[in-house]
Amino acid sequence: MADEEQTETKSDTETKPAKPVDDLVTSQHTVTVDGQELRYTATTGRIVLREEVYTDGKFEGLKPKAEVFLTAYTLDDADAADRPVTFAFNGGPGSSSIWLHLGLLGPRRVVSGDVGELAPPPYSIVDNEETLLKYSDVVFIDPVSTGFSRAVEGEKPGDYHGFTRDLESVGEVIRLWTSRNGRWMSPKFLAGESYGTTRAAGLAAHLQQRYGMYLNGVMLISVVLEFGTLDFTPGNDLPYTLFLPTYAAIAHYHGLVPDQTLEELLADAERFAAGRYPNALAQGNRIPADYRAEVVTRLAALTGLSEDYIDRVNLRIEHMRFFGELLRSRRQTVGRIDGRFTGWNADYGSETPERDPSMNAITGPYAAALNHYVRVELGYENDLPYEVLNMDAAKNWSFKEFEGQQIMVADKLAEAMRVNPHLKVYVASGHYDGATPYFATEHTLARLQIPADLTPNIETKYYPAGHMMYIHEDSRIQQSADLGTFIGDASNR
Repeated sequence: MADEEQTETKSDTETKPAKPVDDLVTSQHTVTVDGQELRYTATTGRIVLREEVYTDGKFEGLKPKAEVFLTAYTLDDADAADRPVTFAFNGGPGSSSIWLHLGLLGPRRVVSGDVGELAPPPYSIVDNEETLLKYSDVVFIDPVSTGFSRAVEGEKPGDYHGFTRDLESVGEVIRLWTSRNGRWMSPKFLAGESYGTTRAAGLAAHLQQRYGMYLNGVMLISVVLEFGTLDFTPGNDLPYTLFLPTYAAIAHYHGLVPDQTLEELLADAERFAAGRYPNALAQGNRIPADYRAEVVTRLAALTGLSEDYIDRVNLRIEHMRFFGELLRSRRQTVGRIDGRFTGWNADYGSETPERDPSMNAITGPYAAALNHYVRVELGYENDLPYEVLNMDAAKNWSFKEFEGQQIMVADKLAEAMRVNPHLKVYVASGHYDGATPYFATEHTLARLQIPADLTPNIETKYYPAGHMMYIHEDSRIQQSADLGTFIGDASNR
């Protein structure tokens, strides 16, 4: 009997999964910036997120729930109290932090090329002489189900695929890193792109409320704080007007509005989008025939589309249809993420592009660079596939907190600014961004519920590029300088 009991116990031990543990690795590196050698430490790997579990009011302990992949860069021999730290992530939802990491902020960057001069495989990685590391330590975070981040064995990944749980888990990573590295007294920043701006705005309020962690600044790149400005849903005419200046910019880039400079065209498009156009849409079927004809003609002149097309879509140009229609006569489509890029369809009778040519152009270089970089240069080994963009997570993302109302976090950003009047906000937009158009961002910022005294805390920048404006070399260099200036001004040192 004793032998049988021992056998059962041994069997139980053998089948019980090992407890997850952090698997961070560190390495030492240098990068030359402005002729000065910066020595820094890279720390990469997964940290285990644990949650306090209660059953019927009884504390059951800290239970591992997820393993989150991060890469942190810290400048050697720096004073932690004076040295800023930036927590960075991309969006999707369902995107890893690969884009900001290897495109703009990190000490190494991928050479992907740009419109008309895309780099061929197998691609290359070079030192980023404009890295944010010059001004701030940087921690790149991949939310659960992106990158190498996963729920632990026995837990449901879908539990993290939603607005609130995403904020809580990323916020916990930030708290853990800050505590373990003794950085509570450092100037702290968030940098988010696309849905990452939604996350950053929510986190600014969450970190204050949950942990008492007040930030110095939030950097919002390609902004979505108010989803009603972007969602082309029945009865919502707002996006048609807010996308118009971006349509005009893209048409101008492709030579369809040649008689004006880009600045002149955008000014005209903005005036029309703020006045006559929304007035016309609001009138619906009551609009007089001559007024409607005037609007058709004006829209055609601004967008490069035919008057016949605009008439057939009843003055309402949906963005995916625009990307398929603009260059149809050339048998080309244009990019959503970046309207400077063009691609091809198999069927040019299709209303919309089969795929986004701007995403096609950059996914290969970034994926190859990341998979090489973390293994060969940073020494991190993991046989899991690195999830650049997890579409399953994106398609099943939960916004249950906003049931019956539009998805909006502008109020959370405003609340964070009212509570912490020292909080500074940097906002970046690309003129050719067809995913988060700059005029929609301006619309949201103009309605932010903050006192006039706090308006100067918001800094807006515009770049002649798309959603990932740093793909455009001149924009990358300028944006890097802008971010450095912003961090220096907002650090209060």
